[in-house]
Amino acid sequence: MRRTVAVALLVAATLPTCVPGEIDAQTAGAIPGPTVGGVNYAPQYDFSEFWAATDGKSFRVVFAGNPFPALPVEEVKQRLLPVMQANKPRPALTFTYDVPAELPRPDYRLVLVFDPANDLGSGPVCNGVTRFKPRAPGTSGRFYVYGVYCRNDLALSETTAWTQATGPDDPRLGPLFAELFLVLFTDQPMRRDRFVPFMRW
Repeated sequence: MRRTVAVALLVAATLPTCVPGEIDAQTAGAIPGPTVGGVNYAPQYDFSEFWAATDGKSFRVVFAGNPFPALPVEEVKQRLLPVMQANKPRPALTFTYDVPAELPRPDYRLVLVFDPANDLGSGPVCNGVTRFKPRAPGTSGRFYVYGVYCRNDLALSETTAWTQATGPDDPRLGPLFAELFLVLFTDQPMRRDRFVPFMRW
């Protein structure tokens, strides 16, 4: 299955990590805009399934890491939630961090990992594994997120996105989430060609 969404798309039956090699800032005037990295879709990905699972319902977000370490993570989560909601994908869903007393089956959820380790893949993420990397010198103010759409322990889609941001209310985060969701939850028809290994770049 191959298609292009902002960058070259390579699809595998199992989804390893999306790791961009170089972060090339897109600019809008003097202000860097959001960038979406590589994307993978599992053969099982189906937009109509996503719609049926989320339209008119709550959609759980698992928040891992802290993109703004100077602030308490709970504050960051609460301030980012309305930003995500304002830029949600097409279904009439409501993002929530609440974990039900009994997990539904199937358990659809969005996992957001901030500053993920380079070797962290979507398979482990959908099985509850998260790892992080320390921020490199000179990357202060960079907002970097690895998004994975999970159904139970299966990763259905994955991508990365990044931009410069000074805090949860930075106006650049709205466009970032809008683009992230557009890619993760694409409604474009999929070609079911033979699988090819996902390559790092």
